[in-house]
Amino acid sequence: MTEPNQFEVATLGGGCFWCLEAIYNELKGIIKVESGYAGGIVPNPTYNHVCTGTTGHAEVIQITYNPNIIIFKEILQIFFTMHDPTTLNRQGNDVGTQYRSIILYHNQNQKQTTEQIINEITQEKIWNNPIVTQIEPYQRFYKAEDDHQEYYKKNPEQYYCKIIIAPKIAKLRKQYFEKLKKE
Repeated sequence: MTEPNQFEVATLGGGCFWCLEAIYNELKGIIKVESGYAGGIVPNPTYNHVCTGTTGHAEVIQITYNPNIIIFKEILQIFFTMHDPTTLNRQGNDVGTQYRSIILYHNQNQKQTTEQIINEITQEKIWNNPIVTQIEPYQRFYKAEDDHQEYYKKNPEQYYCKIIIAPKIAKLRKQYFEKLKKE
């Protein structure tokens, strides 16, 4: 068993953090997923500040994971399957810089892996348009307010959850069945 100090951290943004949080909470090897903000210039932003699009932050998730069970490359493969990395500053109806596709790497290995995955996806022509995902060094993560944590789990009947998040969960369960946590 990996000791807690041997866990690794990944920080990703792919639109609304509620979606990504719900997806990664389903996977084996994921220890913790927190919704929050990163990549901006304003210290201690709130959801209301970030929603204005003026703080520079993206809605992101910070994942603590066990690399003996799931590796960073797999986390990225799922990331690039579960959102559209070709739309600049938007995911579906969520529009603004806060919804941009972004990977905030924590070390050079994560940076190289990210560049490798993007190159592979580009070469394989998986997407019709170029990938616009930003790759930036991780600097700081601000945890979102409590009502944004585990949003899908707490609000499965909410309209956004049923229409936007539930289909992504269904896609994950179909495509990555072997990677799901056992209930």
